[in-house]
Amino acid sequence: MKLFEHKAKEVLKKYGIPVPEGFVISSPDQIKSISGPVMVKAQVLIGGRGKAGGIIPAETAEEARKAAKAIIGMNIKGYISKEVLVEGRLDVAKEFYLGITIDRSRSCLLLIASPDGGMDIESVPENRILMHPIDPLIGYQPFMGRKAAGFVGLPNDQASQMSAICGRLYELVTKEDAELAEINPLVVTKDGKVIAGDAKVTIDSDALFRHQEYNKLVEDLTPLEQKAKDLDIAFVQLEGNIGVIANGAGLTMATLDSINMYGGKAGIFLDLGGTDDPEKVKSAMLLMREANPKVILLNIFGGITKCDTVAKGVLEAIEDWKTTVPIVARIKGVNEEQAREMLKSAGMIPASGLNEAAEKASKESLR
Repeated sequence: MKLFEHKAKEVLKKYGIPVPEGFVISSPDQIKSISGPVMVKAQVLIGGRGKAGGIIPAETAEEARKAAKAIIGMNIKGYISKEVLVEGRLDVAKEFYLGITIDRSRSCLLLIASPDGGMDIESVPENRILMHPIDPLIGYQPFMGRKAAGFVGLPNDQASQMSAICGRLYELVTKEDAELAEINPLVVTKDGKVIAGDAKVTIDSDALFRHQEYNKLVEDLTPLEQKAKDLDIAFVQLEGNIGVIANGAGLTMATLDSINMYGGKAGIFLDLGGTDDPEKVKSAMLLMREANPKVILLNIFGGITKCDTVAKGVLEAIEDWKTTVPIVARIKGVNEEQAREMLKSAGMIPASGLNEAAEKASKESLR
């Protein structure tokens, strides 16, 4: 479960990490007064708010109300901002990145720091990123925070502040069952204070039984994501134009990697899991229709799943859809020959392997 920025900052504050003072509102009229310059920030679970106009500075209460009016109801990459965070503006001298996440390849937590704050960590050069594994048997040690502060180039006083924040961030991750706790940017103000300028916290959904307070939170879902959740279909919206339907998380991720390798970009993907229920497959296809991709890549590996029953659901959906969207179909496993013939007869583009399917889908998407 992803937390909104204001809730993530509440959690940071709970563990002693400094954050700007602020308040959350859902109507501009709720802003009665402010003490000094503020930032009015859209509360959506997606990056790129600033570029989309979802973060506006304000000097007075009247300006803050105007900013809130402009942001509330704003559509940012499919997410509607229903609330805004109004918080004190920081007098920024420097910005850094700090985060702790799970490194599944090492089976441990990973402390990440970079002197390039305010950027997506994925776009920062590797030589500008410190990644320090945290041994699960030993846990976090103070030297790790000192190492992170030294890596980003902080002087002694600010380095001790950052080192303390690293330890508190580790405590947050372990006690709150967080998969990610990220401060980007971690701000050094002109008067030498180290403060969390932004915050992202993701709680492990399988651990929510230990944290009843999070169960009360409303998830920020797009209309399509809400429909998928109601249908118990794993659905993720990205920014490309290829719609992916696969069965199983591993196969889905491998499909996305293959698409990237051939120059395509996935826009949405649906994970059918182990189902071969034609009705569920049909529902997935109709969800895909609403997402309006330029091309669809169907990648099914049938073990428990029977390929012909998946094909049946696909064909039923296409009858209702009357689509002209190209569909590349790669299907393997139980009853694959029957399924392949069923799909081929419906005009789909056949592929014998994953790479072939990804290449064909990428070429179609670039036409």
